[in-house]
Amino acid sequence: MVFTAQEMARLMPDASQLESDEPEMESSLHYIQLALLVACLEWQWRDRNDFFVGANLTVYYSQQQLKNRDFRGPDFFLIADTEKRPRRSWVVWEEEGRYPDLIIELLSSSTARVDRNEKKILYQNRFRTPEYFWFDPEDLEFAGFRLIGQEYQAILANEFGRLWSEVLQLYLGIHDGKLRYFTPDGQLVATPEEAALQAQQQAAQAQEQAAQAQERAERLANQLRALGIEPE
Repeated sequence: MVFTAQEMARLMPDASQLESDEPEMESSLHYIQLALLVACLEWQWRDRNDFFVGANLTVYYSQQQLKNRDFRGPDFFLIADTEKRPRRSWVVWEEEGRYPDLIIELLSSSTARVDRNEKKILYQNRFRTPEYFWFDPEDLEFAGFRLIGQEYQAILANEFGRLWSEVLQLYLGIHDGKLRYFTPDGQLVATPEEAALQAQQQAAQAQEQAAQAQERAERLANQLRALGIEPE
């Protein structure tokens, strides 16, 4: 039986404090990859307050799910056009019936079969999530799907092997063995640390250019003085 968000609210009126119930990530590679996806998007959208990113967080979507303890927590998911605030879990009937707009699963030997099959079907048929990607941090398997009509269709890669996300308005692609975001013109979306380093390098470069310009000006002034011309 399928319940509407309003029916679920009446059945479970105090569900906003439901705790997430997800297992630990498979390896340090998975932790690093998940943290990277979250940090980069949060930094890229640092001036926005209209989205929520879930990282290894349970999505509660039905009373039957709670009874069966059939929890489905995507490794990474995005909800657009919602309030950006901390949540213990994502409870669909407490969030105006909203499901994730984008999901990324990190494959592992123990989850790959479920991620490629059962979860894909759930996200397609029940969640109706517009975009679904998966990535294996170990062997770098990468695929993406967009909901067209009633079914997921594979997203075709561009010449650099990257997949366009209409939800993010960014590309997803592999860089140095990690799944990263890229801007529409192909620039790598930086982490906060990378952005800080780039700013330092740009400042150092600007300082060096200023010093070189000052040195050129002094040389020119000395040449003019040698010719008996006092520079202004």
